[in-house]
Amino acid sequence: MKEKITEYINSKFSDVLLPQRDINTNLLYFSIQKEALPTVVQTLKDHPEFSFNYLNDLTSIDWLGKREPRFEMIYLLRSPKNKHFRLQLRVPVGEGEEVPSLAGIFPAANWPEREVYDLMGIPFSSHPQMERLIMPDNFVGHPLRKDYPLEGPGQDYLIEDLLTIHVSEDITG
Repeated sequence: MKEKITEYINSKFSDVLLPQRDINTNLLYFSIQKEALPTVVQTLKDHPEFSFNYLNDLTSIDWLGKREPRFEMIYLLRSPKNKHFRLQLRVPVGEGEEVPSLAGIFPAANWPEREVYDLMGIPFSSHPQMERLIMPDNFVGHPLRKDYPLEGPGQDYLIEDLLTIHVSEDITG
């Protein structure tokens, strides 16, 4: 299976493939340009032989000071048809750049993309509801970035806001 997928992706998407880094993994992976992400994912999902129709996970990495561009999105696709064969797609993302959303292809990508946006600050274009998921709306910054201060940037105002909100809810509720 590994050879078939590799041959297929190398022939069909050679123009969007990026050079592979030597990483220690037992997963088949490909680094691709972010603009091609929806096309590659949709093709792998619809391909009758491969059927990567399960988005297992998506996350991001902050390579601050180690690699350029700074961020990398990681997508793990599974093919239940092929004994749950796994394929990883890696998409480099620069500071302030958007990544195409996969929520239209995999509805389950909605909340994980919002989580990445909230905690890492990577926005997704064409996302149906690109807003914070975990942190309060008035939270400053993105706490999973490597340059985020451990003590926080002085979030005392949040506590006051939360107390006011909860006291108001208790009185009116």
